[in-house]
Amino acid sequence: MGPGEEDVVGRLTSLKQYNQQGNRAPHKPLLLLMAIGELLGTGSSELAFSEVEDRLGRLIKEYVPTSSSVRQTAAYPFWRLQNDQIWVLDREVSSDSPRQLEGATGRLTSSIERVLLDNPETLQTVVASTLAQQFSPTLHDDILAAVGLDSLEYASGTKRTAGGAKRSAEWRRRILQDWQEACAFCGFDASLGGAPVGIEAAHVRWVNLDGPNHLDNGLALCSLHHKLFDRGVLGLSTEHEVHVSRHYKASSARGQAVYDLVGVRLNPRPGTALPAPKHIEWHCQQVFHGPAVA
Repeated sequence: MGPGEEDVVGRLTSLKQYNQQGNRAPHKPLLLLMAIGELLGTGSSELAFSEVEDRLGRLIKEYVPTSSSVRQTAAYPFWRLQNDQIWVLDREVSSDSPRQLEGATGRLTSSIERVLLDNPETLQTVVASTLAQQFSPTLHDDILAAVGLDSLEYASGTKRTAGGAKRSAEWRRRILQDWQEACAFCGFDASLGGAPVGIEAAHVRWVNLDGPNHLDNGLALCSLHHKLFDRGVLGLSTEHEVHVSRHYKASSARGQAVYDLVGVRLNPRPGTALPAPKHIEWHCQQVFHGPAVA
């Protein structure tokens, strides 16, 4: 990777974000991924605000608990990404007001577009690092699909390893052991050849956002409930009772079975560290889509 490519990677993976006290604000990174998806699909990263405001706004709201409207949620990164010197609008707009952005288009600078198109490895690094920095690994496939990058050959091979903090193999082993290789929420405990199947070690506070590899920051969860926990469908109270988001909807009997988890209290064997209140509070504020079903 040459100096030009290294500069682009550095600029695209160090966007200015509000991240005080662990607050999540992946608005700009999601717009960046959407622009890269457009670039690879059409040869240009140009996006009209009128065409993407609903798609981008809903994508952000899906992955970040926010009370802002869909339009305002999309307008914030569409305008403010200019401050990172990687994004340009086709006309001058004085604020991130959705009304002022009507009719405007934005795109990555032509020099960045050229580097990404000419250097697939650089593009791969940017996408992988952005995902690793901003999201739990369980969400990467869904996000790639949402921004039009799911069909790329490089995606599945790199997105979980480039950039971001590292998960600990020893931490994973201890979490599964302490929770007896069973889901802390539903009790699922399948194995094959003596090895657990469909049981995963889940961080409460994500490791890429200062979550420690400590036993009081983890749970053993089945694959489904791990995904729902990271998506904010499921949460925990500081009394260690399971919460289900009031925004969750399901019509099938299997989908509605998630509601059976409401109020379930974690009940590990004696000596197992329960999630610390500070990590639970972070998850409630930054991931869980409250309010909870009563």
